[in-house]
Amino acid sequence: MPESAEETRAPDVRRTLVTGGAGFVGSHLIEVLLERGDHVTVIDNLSTGRQSNLGAGHARLRFIESTVTRALDAFGPGERFDEIYHLAAAVGVQLILEDPIGSIETNVEQTSAVLRFARTHGRDGGPASILLTSSSEVYGKPASDVFCEDDDVVYGPTTALRWSYAQTKAIDEYLALAHHARCGVPAVVVRLFNTVGPRQVGSYGMVLPRFVESALRGEPLKVFGDGEQSRCFCDVRDVVRVLPKLLGSQACAGRVFNVGSDESISIRALAEAVIATLGSTSTVSMVPYGDAYPGGFEDLRHRRPSLERVRSAVGFEPKWNLTDTIQDLANEIRQQLVKEESSQ
Repeated sequence: MPESAEETRAPDVRRTLVTGGAGFVGSHLIEVLLERGDHVTVIDNLSTGRQSNLGAGHARLRFIESTVTRALDAFGPGERFDEIYHLAAAVGVQLILEDPIGSIETNVEQTSAVLRFARTHGRDGGPASILLTSSSEVYGKPASDVFCEDDDVVYGPTTALRWSYAQTKAIDEYLALAHHARCGVPAVVVRLFNTVGPRQVGSYGMVLPRFVESALRGEPLKVFGDGEQSRCFCDVRDVVRVLPKLLGSQACAGRVFNVGSDESISIRALAEAVIATLGSTSTVSMVPYGDAYPGGFEDLRHRRPSLERVRSAVGFEPKWNLTDTIQDLANEIRQQLVKEESSQ
C-alpha cells in the first residue's frame, strides 16, 4: 500500500477519494478535481476501467489498483478525506445479465464498505462528505414519462434478472440516506441518465460508442426493437462539473438528484444522427429484442429526467451538444482502431 494520505498531503489541500476513478465517468471527474487543486486518491480494480484513462501521472494523484473493500481494509489510521466520490460499481444492465451474482454483490457490498469508512475517516476523524452515483434504472417502470426524484417505483419480478441492477442501486441509495440520517454522514445521491462521451466503451451495452464504432467501420448500426424508445444523452464533461458542486453544498446533503439532459431522442434517430455526423456509409439494422437479450427482457419506452431540483440547487445546465459529443467520441475510437490495425 502506498504511503498514507496524511504523509503525502499538505494540511490545507482538499483530500479526495474516488472509487472507480479509472472508469469512464471517474477519469473525467479526476481531471476536474485535480484542476481545482485536490490531492486525489483513486481506487479501481480495472475490471471495467483503464489506468490509461488517468494519463501519464500527476503529482497530486495516487492510484491504488484494488477492490474497494480490500483497499479500505488496508488503509492505515492516517487516511483522512474531506470528500469521497463513490463511482465503483457493476456497470449497466448487460453486465448484470452476464454476471448477476458478482454484479449484485459488487454494488451492495462495496457501497456498504465505503459508507462505513466515511463515518470515521473525515479530516478530523468525523464523517467525510460522500457522493454516491446511482442510476436512472432506480425508477424501474414508472407511470410517467418524466422522472422526478420522489416518484414511486415499480419493478418487475425477481425472476427477471434485468431488474436486479435497479434494485441494487436502490439499496445503495437507502444505505447512503440512512448513513446521513442516522450517522451524520453528509451524503448526496446522484441518479445519472445516459452519460456519454470520450472514453466510453460499448462492451457493456453502451449504445453511443457501439453506434460510433460501427459507423466508423462501415458496419450496420444495430437498433433493438422498433427504435422508437427514447433517451436523453448528456456529455460526461457536463456531468462531472456538477458533482463537486452538489457535494460541496451543505443544502444538498441527504438528498437525491437527477443529473443528465432532458432533451429526448429516439434510438433510431440517434443511429441516424451518428451516421450523418460521421458521413458514414453504414445503414441502420433493426434487431428484435428477442435476438438481442434473453427472453422476457423489458425495455422502457421513454426515459427523461426532471432537472428542476438540480437546476434549483446548483444551477445545472448541460452545455455540450450531441453532435460535438459524437465527433469527440469518434476521434478517440478512430485512434483505437488505428492502434488495433497497426498491432496486427
